[in-house]
Amino acid sequence: MKFAPSINHRLLGAALFVASGAVVASGNHAGGHGAVEETAIGKPGIAAKVSRSITIEMNDNMRYTPSNIQVKQGETVRFIVKNAGQVKHELSLGTEKELLEHLEQMKKFPDMEHDEPGKVTLQPGKQGEIIWQFTKAGGVNFACLIPGHYEAGMKGVVQVGKQ
Repeated sequence: MKFAPSINHRLLGAALFVASGAVVASGNHAGGHGAVEETAIGKPGIAAKVSRSITIEMNDNMRYTPSNIQVKQGETVRFIVKNAGQVKHELSLGTEKELLEHLEQMKKFPDMEHDEPGKVTLQPGKQGEIIWQFTKAGGVNFACLIPGHYEAGMKGVVQVGKQ
C-alpha cells in the first residue's frame, strides 16, 4: 500500500523547511542577531546607530557626486545612493585591491547580482542605500565595477579620520 501524505504532513514539511531556512538566514545580518564580521574597511552598520546620512549621486559622466567624503573613525553612515543616469550603475565599498579583483570578475560576468551590505546596484532613476560603520582610520575606496565604468573614472574615496 502506498502512503499518500495528508495535507497536514505537507504543511508540517513546509513549516520545517521554512523554519530551517530562517535559522540559517538569521545568523549574520546588520540587525544584531550574531557577530557581524569586520573587514579591512569596517563593517555593515546598524540603522539605529546611524549618525548622519550622505547622498551620493551617480551619473552617466561616470562620476560620483561627491567623490571624496570625510567621516570619523567609528562613525556609522547611511549612504543614500541615487542613479541619476540613463544606464545601470553601482557603488561598491572596498579596498583598492578588493575592488580591482571584483572588477575582473565583473568583466567575466557582467550581469552578476550583488547581495552584499557594502554594495548597491541601481537601475536608471532608482535609489538605494548602504549603512556602513567605519571602524578603521584611513581611506576606503568606492567604485562602479560595471565593465567600462571604473576605467572611465567612476570611483571615489571615503577618508576616515582618527577619533
